[in-house]
Amino acid sequence: MKSVIFVCLGNICRSSLAEGVAKRRAKELGLDIKIESAGLSTYHNGEHPCPISIKLAKKHRIDISKQISQHVSEFDLNSFDLVIALDESNKRELLNMGLSNVKKLGDFGFGGKCVADLYYEPHKEDEVWEMVSVGVDRVLDELKLVGLS
Repeated sequence: MKSVIFVCLGNICRSSLAEGVAKRRAKELGLDIKIESAGLSTYHNGEHPCPISIKLAKKHRIDISKQISQHVSEFDLNSFDLVIALDESNKRELLNMGLSNVKKLGDFGFGGKCVADLYYEPHKEDEVWEMVSVGVDRVLDELKLVGLS
């Protein structure tokens, strides 16, 4: 089974939303792909996603309310086919960890743009939804195109 993990700072906003979207889309497409999310910090370990991300996902008929924030150290990131960072800072930190399988979600159709952090910029929820939903579809397409699904 092939795999992708979405990584942001705390794993309570962007990466948890991306995980929820990816799991729904993979199920709709009949793909057998392992999908996870994690945070680079331990600030929110063990917490559920933030209320704005839960609300945004629910608006699009996705339930992420039962997800629990996890730290990247809980995973062997080298074992994932793709490690998807949600912003440039996350990407740099992942690359500094020696990973070579890192891309930014904004690289999938958004010219490398960073996904806004809803925790600090809740007014950008429409922009975040657009980037996450389109970006996730393109990530899954790339996994299929390179024969990883």
